[in-house]
Formats: sequence, C-alpha cells, structure tokens
Amino acid sequence: MQQDTEDIKGLSRQQIAQLLAGDIPDGAIVNLGIGMPTLVGNYLPPDREILLHSENGILGMGPAAAGDAVDPDLINASRQPVTLRVGASVTEHTISFAMMRGGHLDYAVLGAFQVSERGDLANWKTDAADAIPAVGAPWTWRWGARQVLVTMEHRGRDGAPKILRECTYPLTGAGVVTRIYTDLAVIDVTPRGLSVHAMLQGLSREWLQSVTGAPLRFPDGLRFIERDASGAPRYA
Repeated sequence: MQQDTEDIKGLSRQQIAQLLAGDIPDGAIVNLGIGMPTLVGNYLPPDREILLHSENGILGMGPAAAGDAVDPDLINASRQPVTLRVGASVTEHTISFAMMRGGHLDYAVLGAFQVSERGDLANWKTDAADAIPAVGAPWTWRWGARQVLVTMEHRGRDGAPKILRECTYPLTGAGVVTRIYTDLAVIDVTPRGLSVHAMLQGLSREWLQSVTGAPLRFPDGLRFIERDASGAPRYA
C-alpha cells in the first residue's frame, strides 16, 4: 500500500536517542559524539552500569546538568553542561584520545550526514554554513571503538535519502558503521548489505525502501517500533 509522507510521524531526536540508549548493554564503555548523540546520556537505563566517555576529557559522564547543578567548567563535547557519576575522572585531551585510540571503547555514537550500504561514514564536511569544518575526533573513533552507532534523520530537509549506495560527501571512515538509528528505522550494516532490524509500526516495507537510497533486506526476525502512552519508543 502506498503511504503518504504527511501521514508518517517519525521519531523525534530525543526518541531516537532513547531507543539507542535502551540497546546499550550493561558494562559498556560508550563515547557520545556531538549533536544528537549527546542526548543518549539522558536515557540510559538506571539498572545498567554504563560508563560514558566524552572526547574533551571526561570518563564517567552523567546526564545533562540543569538548575543549580550547572557548572560552566564542566561540559561535554557539544559544550553543554553535564554532571559526573560517582567515581568519574577528568583528564586532558592526550589521555582522552589515548583511551579512544587504544581500543578501550565498546561503542562510539556519532551523528552523520550520510552512510553508505557498506557502512562508510560521512559526518564532517559539506557546503552547509553550519557544517563541521574538520574531521576531528570521529576519525579516531572509527578505529578505536569496537562498534560505531549512528544517529541521523532518514532523509535530508529536501527529502533526499541520507542512506546511500555511495556517500557523496567526503568520508570520515570507510566501512566503520555497525548500526544506523533513524527517525524511521534501525538498520544493521552487514556483509550482505543493509538489514532492517526494526521499523516504525505502520510503515510498509515498500515505502521505507522508497525513501532509502540503497537496497534493504527485511529478515524474518524484523521487529517494529511503537510508542507507549508516554511517547517513549520501544520494540514490539
């Protein structure tokens, strides 16, 4: 059945972050990149011990700070005020980047402009006035993290797909992305191509494929994403 894009309400940035946070296992060490990934720290399950790392030198970062908890000297990589977990440490950049380059991260959560069907990542330079002007830390994460998770909108503001056969923007890393979280679906990058792990309840496979610039596989174990009464996303 053909679906009208006006009938589809995709996940918000907060809901994408919340869905991803629920997938991080107990005991994981996770770096959160700038932008949407920083929201993940606000939704980590309280019953799991997850250690957050920030490139500017925090190990044991807590959720965003508010009110009297705001300390202008304590910020994340997006320059937003954050809190510290009990036992956290604050270091300078060389130690922070050594943690990343030494392979100590289980996950790196990054934003992206584009991802290819092979897991190529482009997230650092476009013609946009607000684009990040240099590769920076993501170039390090692509080698240092065991898995790279990407958060992004499924389509650009012009409606063009952001998941493609080939990236058209300069690459940050080739073949580094493990899983993509968008406002419409959760997609795994596999040796056989892109496999849909979960998609929004109510979408058709044909419509999701039509707004994706690379072939999708829909496995037998495909799950669906629904929202509970509070609006929180969950797998059905």
